[in-house]
Amino acid sequence: MENQDAKPPRRVRYSGKNPKTFNEKYKELQPEKYAKDIEKIMLKGNTPAGMHRSICVNEILEILQITPGQVGLDATLGYGGHSHEMLKCLTPGGKLFATDVDPFELPKTTERLANLGFGADVFFPRKMNFSNIDLIVHEAGLLNFVLADLGVSSMQIDNPDRGFSLKVEGPLDLRLNPKSGKSAAAFLKTVSEEELEEILIENADEPYASYIAEAIVKSIKKGRLVETTAQLKDIIKETLDFLPANDKIDRIKKSCQRTFQALRIAVNDEFGVLDKFLEKLPDALVSGGKVAIISFHSGEDRRVKKAFQSLNRQGIYSSVAPDPIRPTPQEVGSNPRARSAKLRWAIKA
Repeated sequence: MENQDAKPPRRVRYSGKNPKTFNEKYKELQPEKYAKDIEKIMLKGNTPAGMHRSICVNEILEILQITPGQVGLDATLGYGGHSHEMLKCLTPGGKLFATDVDPFELPKTTERLANLGFGADVFFPRKMNFSNIDLIVHEAGLLNFVLADLGVSSMQIDNPDRGFSLKVEGPLDLRLNPKSGKSAAAFLKTVSEEELEEILIENADEPYASYIAEAIVKSIKKGRLVETTAQLKDIIKETLDFLPANDKIDRIKKSCQRTFQALRIAVNDEFGVLDKFLEKLPDALVSGGKVAIISFHSGEDRRVKKAFQSLNRQGIYSSVAPDPIRPTPQEVGSNPRARSAKLRWAIKA
């Protein structure tokens, strides 16, 4: 006889408030299935893991003034949020080319946009560095508009396997394309103390560059491993232990962030890539063509500003942004990762 008091088996739940590893298949990695949960996360001012929230979307669309039938380029595809909005503006009849070096995220974004109705007839993703904009022009012809968002995508930051995050331990990689070039760990094994100090200053304005560079190089020479994000973070914490106790934690955290930023820029030659892109950019645009570029730190912004102003004085650009456009307080409140963004624009004469 069946036991009437028997309780039905409880469904399996995750232990704890959140899953323990990024690779577990939980709600934030399946936004199409958990729209309401994703919305709640975003309303709290957080970015769901595995996703990216595009910055200054309305401002960019106002600058670019995209119309159906135009041909444009999203030079830094990432999660595809900007591309999605631009595609909605240029169809029917238009074409959007997009470049990205990330071999993992590019196919995901291509599939995501195809599922939203933007397939191979209108969207043309290319796995290449955006410094090769001339190759896009060779294929597409001159462009009506170009967008470049120079920030690292949240998908890369959130995934500990990519080595961008300080929050959890992962390999010290920092490459936008992990299948090409040296990882940050390999780079540190070959760099001199003087070179590393210069990188920390030039790429991140790090005030304790000399201390950090000396400590990292000496540690490696003594055989101490610097192959994970946690190992690098520990060296920086130990090195800056002399800082005043009242704000030590915050200052060390910022130095860690700046060090990771500086190494990422060096490993990916981000300034070199940007300089090549800015040099080729005017020849990629039709007369009256528009470009918008989002930067996230002073080194990038200085390059964009100087290039735009120089070409404006030469008459190559008819107009450039007099000052950078910043995200609204409302956007920063809902998406804190937008707080350091600066948007500049230029129009081809």
